[in-house]
Amino acid sequence: MKTCIVVADAARARFFARDGDKLEERESLLHAEGRMHEGDLVTDKGADVHESTAPSARSGHTAERARKHEAEVFAKQVAERVHHERVGGQLDHLIVVASPGFLGLLRDKLDKPTSKLLAHTVDKDLSKARPEEIEAAVAGLE
Repeated sequence: MKTCIVVADAARARFFARDGDKLEERESLLHAEGRMHEGDLVTDKGADVHESTAPSARSGHTAERARKHEAEVFAKQVAERVHHERVGGQLDHLIVVASPGFLGLLRDKLDKPTSKLLAHTVDKDLSKARPEEIEAAVAGLE
């Protein structure tokens, strides 16, 4: 049985294969925009000078939308990578460990056949954790 374990947040996804109880990290994807500050994601092109220097709820809302959009873009990239694993016969079961907000986005982006292979989810951000910590978090999940 081939188990793929995806450990992710909005900026980084790590892909592991399980061989018995041991995990082997095979690949990682980085999404630099997921780590950017809100101000770097949104610019005030064409805005009046007074508008661009004054704090406003509108600019905060726009920044939040930009951050969510970037998370959705990355969730789609991760879902496509998992899809390729499934189509390539490298995946029988899927376990996803992700930050709570990103976990929901990723679930939504998985195609139906891949979703059926989703055996477990863990809503915890372990994207920067050592492999031993990840092993402990998924121990016993199959």
